[in-house]
Amino acid sequence: MLTITTHPHDPRAFRLLTELLLPAPQAEVFDFFADAFNLEAITPPWLKFHVITPRPIDMHTGTLIDYRLRLHGIPIRWRTEIRDWEPPFRFTDRQLRGPYRYWNHEHTFIAQGNETLMRDQVDYAVPGGPLIHKFFVKRDVQQIFEYRRKKMAEMFALRSTPSPGITTD
Repeated sequence: MLTITTHPHDPRAFRLLTELLLPAPQAEVFDFFADAFNLEAITPPWLKFHVITPRPIDMHTGTLIDYRLRLHGIPIRWRTEIRDWEPPFRFTDRQLRGPYRYWNHEHTFIAQGNETLMRDQVDYAVPGGPLIHKFFVKRDVQQIFEYRRKKMAEMFALRSTPSPGITTD
C-alpha cells in the first residue's frame, strides 16, 4: 500500500502513507534504520544520495544528519533532525534544510509475531504549492518510496531465506 493524499489539516500540504510487512523481527528492522547509512541502499540510484555526516552517527533525539543528492541534475543538500527516538517502535525525522517547505517523516515498526509491519507517514509541503506537487513532485515521491519498498522487501526476503545446502530444523 502506498497513498499520497492532501494533508488532513493543511490543503496546501500532503501526506504519504505506506506499509510493508517484512519477514524479520521488529528489533532487526529497527536496527536497519538506526544506521543512517543504510538509507543509501534503499534510495533510488538516480538520486545519487549520500550521507555526508561522518561515521559513526549516534542516533537519538536531536541527532542531525546531513545528506547530498541530485534531483533532476540539481545538487541538493539536505539536513534532518531526529525529533523522536523510541527504539524499537518508532522514530521521526524532520527536514531542517532541503527541497521541501517542510518534511516530517514518522517511521513506525509494529511487531507481528516474527514479522514486522513497517509503516511510513510523511507529511510534507513543496514550494509552489499543489500545482507544483501535481506536475513535478508527486511522481518523484511515489517513485522514491516504491523503490524503497521494493528494496526493503528484497533485502529482508534474502535475510530470511536459508542459503542453498543449509537446512533449518
